[in-house]
Amino acid sequence: MKRAHTIASLGTLVQLRSLDVDRLQADLSSQEATRVRYQNNLARLDALAAGSGATGAMPPALALNCGAYKQNVLALADLHRTDLALHEANMAVAQRKLADAWTRRELLGKVLEQQQQHLARERDRVVRKREDEIATQSWMAGRTA
Repeated sequence: MKRAHTIASLGTLVQLRSLDVDRLQADLSSQEATRVRYQNNLARLDALAAGSGATGAMPPALALNCGAYKQNVLALADLHRTDLALHEANMAVAQRKLADAWTRRELLGKVLEQQQQHLARERDRVVRKREDEIATQSWMAGRTA
């Protein structure tokens, strides 16, 4: 009975580890979507910076305004690149956590499987022993009759 209780507990632990893995996978998917948004925004900012600037003869005030706009867009793109790099570092940490959680779940699953096999073997032994006892009693009864 103790082994059956252990198996039930291990089964619960495996389920909890699976939930943890699922949660970490969902979190990583969300982070991937955020990373894609960062990259798309960077592409748009780069296009804005490339499309802005002085073209042809402009009054000095307008040229200064265009230059300041382009500098601000480039500064914003640099900040965005820094944020993206930090986000990717966080994603790397999340990926390691996911790999660790998956490994823990797999190891517990293997332990659970081994315990189930041990229990099945024990039950088979009990059944065989009972069958042997019945066969012995039957043979003894046939001998005395």
